[in-house]
Order: sequence, then structure tokens, then C-alpha cells
Amino acid sequence: MTVRAATIERAPLVRPYETPLVAAAGLAILLGRSTLLAAGPLRAPTLIAAYLLLGVLSLGPILADERRAPTSPAMALAVGLGAVAVVAWARAPAVPHATGAVALTLTILAAVAEEAFFRRFLYGRLAAWPVAAIMVSSLLFAAIHIPVYGPPAFWLDFGAGLLLSWQRWASGSWGVPAATHSVANILVVLR
Repeated sequence: MTVRAATIERAPLVRPYETPLVAAAGLAILLGRSTLLAAGPLRAPTLIAAYLLLGVLSLGPILADERRAPTSPAMALAVGLGAVAVVAWARAPAVPHATGAVALTLTILAAVAEEAFFRRFLYGRLAAWPVAAIMVSSLLFAAIHIPVYGPPAFWLDFGAGLLLSWQRWASGSWGVPAATHSVANILVVLR
């Protein structure tokens, strides 16, 4: 006789107004980043506060994504880091960036906050429809980078968004794309 563990479905704790409010606030923070970059001496503390706020907003309740991931997080991470290495080796077009310890801290914080928003919050809301979750989170990810890096960056960021969203789908975790995104951003700063 085999005993099966009961699967408990968790009811979402999301209030009907929460998703559009968090989505609007997150996109406003990310789209307003170009204004924050011009804040002079208050730029770093302002950006840190914005990224922390984005992260906190994105870590609220999500709809349950109880499916079994098709691959291990380690394999999804290896694929993502391999892709980042290939792009770095191929010398992808350089994007304007600052250097130094503050820039390195900000770029890691930006990567984690963006992944919390796009791959945890947004993807999590659309997880029942994986293709839509991948496409919507990738398109919005690319679009929010236009004000900072210009229209030519759209396709590179769309490709990155597809990779990061695939990692989210393949691993079942937003931490895997956050790690990959952090490494990619670090390589840009160290370049």
C-alpha cells in the first residue's frame, strides 16, 4: 500500500487591487531611473532607496506556482552564466556605465530588484500561462531599459529578458535569474 502526500493548494493572498498598484509603482520606479541618475550627489542614496522599495514591493504575496520545474536550478544557472560568458567574450556593444565600488553595489542591487519585480512578481502573476509570463516579462524588461540606454539596447535587453524568464520557468525560482543578472551587470561594470 502506497501512501501519497496530500497536495495542499494555497489560496492566493493577493487583493484584487494589489497587482495593478505594484505593477504601476514598479514600472514608475524603473522608468524614473533616468531622472534619478541625474540627481547629482544624491544619486546613489536615491537609487538605493528606489531599488529597495522596488524589491520590497515585489516580494509581496504571489499566486502559487506549485509545478515541478523541468530542470534543476543549478542547470538553469549554468545555462544562463554560459550565455552571459559568450556575450561577454563576443564583446557585446558597450553600454554607458559608471565604475567603482558604488557602481558595483548599485548594479547588483538593480539586478536583484529588477528580477524580484519581473521574474518574481510579474512572472509569478502570469505563471499559469508560461509563454505569456516569459513574453510579457521580457518585453517590459527590455522597454524599461530604453530611457537609460536608448532604443538600440532594446533587442539586447529583450534577449536577456528571454534568457532570464526562461531561467525562471526552467528552475521554478526567481533567484536563478537574479544571480545571472547580477553576474552580467558585474561584468559590465568591470569591463
